[in-house]
Amino acid sequence: MSTSTGRYQIISQWLIQIGEAGLFLLRILAVIPRSLRYPREMVRQVWFVGAMSLIILMVCGLFVGMVLALQLYHVLSIFGGAAVTGTVVAISIYRELGPVVTALLFAGRAGTAITAEIGLMRTTDQLAAMELMAVDPLAYVVVPRFIAGLVAMPLLCGVFCAQGILGGHLVAVSWLGIDNGSFWSNMTATVDVWKDIMDGVVWKSLAFGLVVSLIAVFQGYTAPSTSEGVAYATTRTVVASSIAILLLDFMLTIFLM
Repeated sequence: MSTSTGRYQIISQWLIQIGEAGLFLLRILAVIPRSLRYPREMVRQVWFVGAMSLIILMVCGLFVGMVLALQLYHVLSIFGGAAVTGTVVAISIYRELGPVVTALLFAGRAGTAITAEIGLMRTTDQLAAMELMAVDPLAYVVVPRFIAGLVAMPLLCGVFCAQGILGGHLVAVSWLGIDNGSFWSNMTATVDVWKDIMDGVVWKSLAFGLVVSLIAVFQGYTAPSTSEGVAYATTRTVVASSIAILLLDFMLTIFLM
């Protein structure tokens, strides 16, 4: 009985968190016009969450493409289809691996940083000081970071996909000996701009960017004013973002297909 009660409490806590995050999103949307008075802060946050995440995304994208090409080559060669390795690599990266892995890396690097930064502002009473100076913390602190995540995620996903294709080309053409012309011609003939790139890269990355950014700013803004509370909020950002990304990916895949 106690086990079932504990499960119900956990589920109820998750549902309460989801409801509070939805209400917090409405507050963010309401103060977006006021946050446009701080363009420098928005640019700074885009640099912080976007440009500072480029290295890890480029390295991971390169190796993901290399591993994917190596695995697919051995599977496709069994059926005599090694020439379409580039096509399968591109479709896999554009539709699934690119947006999902980019979002997970973004949540682990930028999402946790946003949560920790806002949580420390709460702990050191910087948010309260802004309110005393008639500066809305939502407009000056939360919204620029939220918008920066929306802007940076599709750009980072595009970089990740490009690096993945490059890694697949290096392994397939330079290592395994697939003809360079066949690699690119099969890919360009099969990959569809709207179905693969727009639906996979653009829409999924925008949706993931919205969810991860919302979770990061919400957990940081509502974190308890203690060092332990900030640590727990950072952990919750990673866990909640990872679950939300995979669940949303499944729902978007069903909808887009």
